[in-house]
Order: sequence, then C-alpha cells, then structure tokens
Amino acid sequence: MRKTPPRWPWVLVAAVVLAAAGWMLWPRHDAGAPGTAPAPTPSADPAARPAPDGTHAPAIAHPIDVDAADAAIPPLADSDAAAWEALSGLAGDPALLDVLLREHLVRRLGVMIDNLTEPRMPTRALAMRPLPGTLSTEGDGATRWIAQANAQRYEPYVAAFAQADPQRVAAAYRRFYPLFQQAYAEIAGGDAYFNDRLVAVIDHLLQAPEPAQPLQVVDGADGKVRFADPALEALSVGEKALVRLSPDQRERVKRQLRSLRGTLAQG
Repeated sequence: MRKTPPRWPWVLVAAVVLAAAGWMLWPRHDAGAPGTAPAPTPSADPAARPAPDGTHAPAIAHPIDVDAADAAIPPLADSDAAAWEALSGLAGDPALLDVLLREHLVRRLGVMIDNLTEPRMPTRALAMRPLPGTLSTEGDGATRWIAQANAQRYEPYVAAFAQADPQRVAAAYRRFYPLFQQAYAEIAGGDAYFNDRLVAVIDHLLQAPEPAQPLQVVDGADGKVRFADPALEALSVGEKALVRLSPDQRERVKRQLRSLRGTLAQG
C-alpha cells in the first residue's frame, strides 16, 4: 500500500460544513507576522463578479432576512472569538476544528469556499492546516487506485457535517450574515451578494459525478497523485474532493447539502 500526503477530500468536507454555515471570505496568509490580515484571492468565476462598470448590478436571487442578524456581534476585524465560539457549537466535536487557522476566520474560510469551483486551489487560499494521516493507494505501477481505507480518515468530518441540524446552521448563518456580506463585498465588489455565491457553490458541489469504483490514480510529473481519468482530473477542486469520498459518504454529504440549500435559497 502506497501513501501520499492528503489534500482535498477532508478539506472539502470540513469546509462545506463551514460554507453551509456561512463562514466565507479571505485566503490563507503565506507571509508576514501571524495575525496579519491576509490579502484577498477571489474566485475567477465570472458569474460571481459584478459588472466592472457597476451599471448593471445583479439582482439578488436568494435574499437573507437581515432582521435575524445579531446586532451585538463585534465588527468584522474583531470577530474571530465570536465566530469560533459559534462554529464550535455547530461542530459537535470541537477537536475537529483544530485544523483551522483561527485568525481572520470569516475572511479565510470565505475565500477558500469561493475557490472550490476553480480547477486549482492556491495555497494562500487555504484556511486549514494539513490533516494528520495520508492518502493511501493500492496496487503497483500504472494500475493503482485509492484505497477504501481512506474513508475511515474522512468519516469524522463526514459524520459531523451529515449530522448537523440544518436549521441551527442556518440560524447561526443569519446571525452573522452582516459580517459575511461585508467580507464578500470587500473582495468581490459592493454589488456582489454573499448568499447568492454560497448557493451557487453548493449547487456546483451537488453536480459532482458518481464515478465507478475503485478510482484509478497515477503519479503526475510533479509527483502528486492524480486521477487516471482525464474527465475526473479536469473537475474543480471541490468536485474532486467529493469524488474521493466513498459512495456512501458522498451521498450523505450531498443529502445534507440539499437540506442546507433549502434553508438558504428562495427556489
């Protein structure tokens, strides 16, 4: 059995929990002192960006009831402690959140989720540390595939997401929504609407294919493990992460995504 460093599967499952709860915006900080606000790395998705001249502001498709916001929440720049407390209450097992970077939490997670629809995820867009453990493969030479044992590593994150109460998640999201909207507008433009982008990302993830098992992989020229099927390798980082889960785990994640979408979308 061969092992390589893990990357996207656990990241997606943990990040989707956060995205569904509304934790959006700002990339990982690659240089500088800890605590320094990171620079924005918005998705290149043109549908998520407002018109350059600002003359045709996009209509809001999925408005959020701002009356549910918490007037007592701190400003965005001082929101880390409050955001972490709320997130810990949703996670069930706070130990699952140890991989997160706590500084500038709302901003970091938002950019990471925004970039899940892209073909690659810049390192500076990550909001998390690497998960302990490795991605295991079986077989030799050109005939290798992702080992079924990987599902055991992903299971705590899948279970935490699948068992979360969608109504509680949505309530926490609405409570903090002004911070999410402020952070998103700072990188995407004043007319960009955070909840519309969140629903679009969820819709994108729900389109992840259901490939035949086992999933064959190869080593790329850079030494990284890649899907042998070019169609799978061409998927976005978010879709690839879902594909790497076991079929049962993927179904549970998608089922919860549909439930969460129903609490956040108008149609």
